[in-house]
Amino acid sequence: MYRPLHDGWTLTAVSDEVDIAGIPATVPGCVHTDLLAAGLIDDPYLDDNENRLTWIGRTTWSYATSFTWHASGDGSGGDDEIDLVCDGLDTVATVVLNGAEVASTANMHRSYRFPVRHLLREGENSLQVRFGSPYSYIDERRAELGDRPGSYDEPYQFIRKMACNFGWDWGPTLVTSGIWRRIGLHSWSGARLASVRPVVTLDGRDGRVQAHVTVERAAGGRPAAPLVVTASVAGVTAEARLAPGERAAVLELSVPEPGLWWPRGYGEQPMYPLTVGLGPEAPEQDTGENRDTWTRDIGFRSLRLDRADDAFAIVVNDVPVFVKGANWIPDDCFPTRITPERLAQRLGQACEANLNLLRIWGGGLYESTEFYDRCDRLGLMVWQDFPFACAAYPEEEPFASEVEAEARDNIVRLAPHPSLVLWNGNNENVEGFADWGWREKLDGRTWGAGFYYDLLPRLVADLDPARPYWAGSPYSGAPDLPPNDPSRGTVHIWDVWNREDYLRYGEYRPRFVAEFGFQGPPAYATLRRALGDDPLTPDSPGVRHHQKAIEGNAKLLRGLGDHLPAPETFDDWHYWTQLNQARAMTFGIERFRSLAPYCMGTIMWQLNDCWPVVSWAAIDGDARRKPLWYALRRVYADRLITFQDGGVVLVNDRDAEWTGELSVTRLALTGEPLAKGAFQVTVPARGTLPVRFPATLATAGDPTSEVLTARLGEEAALRFFAEDPQVAFPEAEFDVAAEPVPGGVRVTVTARTLVRDLALFPDRLDPAAEVDDMLVTLLPGATATFLVRAPGELDPAALTRHPVLRCVNEAAR
Repeated sequence: MYRPLHDGWTLTAVSDEVDIAGIPATVPGCVHTDLLAAGLIDDPYLDDNENRLTWIGRTTWSYATSFTWHASGDGSGGDDEIDLVCDGLDTVATVVLNGAEVASTANMHRSYRFPVRHLLREGENSLQVRFGSPYSYIDERRAELGDRPGSYDEPYQFIRKMACNFGWDWGPTLVTSGIWRRIGLHSWSGARLASVRPVVTLDGRDGRVQAHVTVERAAGGRPAAPLVVTASVAGVTAEARLAPGERAAVLELSVPEPGLWWPRGYGEQPMYPLTVGLGPEAPEQDTGENRDTWTRDIGFRSLRLDRADDAFAIVVNDVPVFVKGANWIPDDCFPTRITPERLAQRLGQACEANLNLLRIWGGGLYESTEFYDRCDRLGLMVWQDFPFACAAYPEEEPFASEVEAEARDNIVRLAPHPSLVLWNGNNENVEGFADWGWREKLDGRTWGAGFYYDLLPRLVADLDPARPYWAGSPYSGAPDLPPNDPSRGTVHIWDVWNREDYLRYGEYRPRFVAEFGFQGPPAYATLRRALGDDPLTPDSPGVRHHQKAIEGNAKLLRGLGDHLPAPETFDDWHYWTQLNQARAMTFGIERFRSLAPYCMGTIMWQLNDCWPVVSWAAIDGDARRKPLWYALRRVYADRLITFQDGGVVLVNDRDAEWTGELSVTRLALTGEPLAKGAFQVTVPARGTLPVRFPATLATAGDPTSEVLTARLGEEAALRFFAEDPQVAFPEAEFDVAAEPVPGGVRVTVTARTLVRDLALFPDRLDPAAEVDDMLVTLLPGATATFLVRAPGELDPAALTRHPVLRCVNEAAR
């Protein structure tokens, strides 16, 4: 029986400098959220409040509660064993029960189980969890082991804790402490299921399950009894007998022709409950002891990593899958605020943008079970980094044992999930050692190689042999190879954001791009909620504080390059930098998709934000979709026409061929056809087809006043021959009508001239309003319809005016 201990907690600062004692605390939770609820701190996400809260991470905190316990009579006592189960302690914790120290811990990423029956008292019991300062712990470990280089000043590599708590180039420095996952008492008798680890594979068309079961027997004086372990799935059952003293069994089940689990876009996601039971050998001896049950849903699919000829391709059910992915960071600096409803919204937004994979980035967490459950059902593949990022990590004790314990814990926990397709050793640490000058700074000290090349692959091979392991990203497949080589394995591309024009993506020919991105500001309503700046400008104090990247605002302006004019107002800056972000990522993804199957995936940086910030995200910190999100939905669609190398490449990510007539027209900006071409094409299923154009189509007579269009069936694309500031755009003329409809307003725009990248920003009128499409270019005579949804009434006329309705050529420039 499990009894949660989530009630009656109080929080106290163990400090002479901080006068906070006995305030109500929420468990699961953390110090920051408790102080915020008590009105003792300002919201760290607003303005520069973050700067005034650094003391929290340098303070020792005590959580305390009391509970009643009786040896018999309430259903929770009278058992052989009672364990205190802590699913998540953040991070440097001492657990004290009735004045006796139970244990000390120092790892946010693992769970703990402590036998405590001998410490429990009849009646009232006291429980305290004291959290030491993470910074004090870090200082002690660093002094013992010697410094290690990293990408940031904060030494997060000296503690097993969510690294981005210590700030990142998109996140605040908010160093948390607290009981961040469940805590409770587990009472049991005789024996219990200590762990169940299913290895799920395919044998031809049949599903195969190896259920590795470990049993813990009570330590009492009674003789151990024979036990029976059963496993059942899809109507198939297996059984194993455990003699007295035996603690482990492997049960094998063969399921005839189950429905196969596929990534989204490739098939369905049937799931099957796998149930493992523990009981006495003789049913007539069943007294309620020795009984335990474990149930999880599993999916049948084969999985491998194709590395032939230095490729990097995820193959599911013998079908290579082109990855249309995004990197995932913790969705909040305070993970207990991430509700199931919020996860459903965020993962739904990922699916609506046509993603099929999320990479759980190594500076964050092993996510909640709810996260992986939802990915299983949505068909969203998960690439799981082990939590190491952008730093050299010590391999000495206590870290070696902690890393092994957390890896074992989470590999077993996540093994049932079919959505999990890859374990990755770290983020950018191999590259840091090879290319960022770490080797010289380390002077022979450890940096994590023993984890990435030895410990972690051994654990994955032992505990999760049906899934591939990759030592890091970027990585070329061997420790002695240049790690960020586009021609091998996985590559990260950051020269574009940091110093190059985004057209530089076109010079790359990668096998798999696991990280690349381009910044843009969040939605206007998100900035306005978070910042008190008046006026709001690109360089106002709050905007500067919510831009964490080095020279971030300067890079935003440099990134406009020749693509868009220099902004003169905040509204222009906001629209154009958001637009440029969408265009940059569209250009890169189209380039990489056009190279399939040589390139077999893109994982853009990043899907989400953890707070209101100028960043690389497609969904901002208030859950609003930036223009980039709409661009991702288009560029990750199953079928795509992309202009490449004097023609187009047709990309078909469906199981059926794509056939028809490709119609190509070179037009004057006025809409007058200048040249036409038609090509009969057949694009193979899950394939690409390049189509080269004759010079009459591919070359403009006047690059400043012409546009090229291509259409195949319902898919269309257009390309200008010059950058926007050089194009002789007419001043945009269009007819616009806005009419109320159930749930919102329908806005219809009919172009009388060419209209470039039409966008609606209804959050400027109502923070809860959103639009169904964005960044639509209309040729003369074309019509676009937008549906704006809002919980309240919107002024239809306001939706038709600047700065809510925008386009690039709203005035001749």
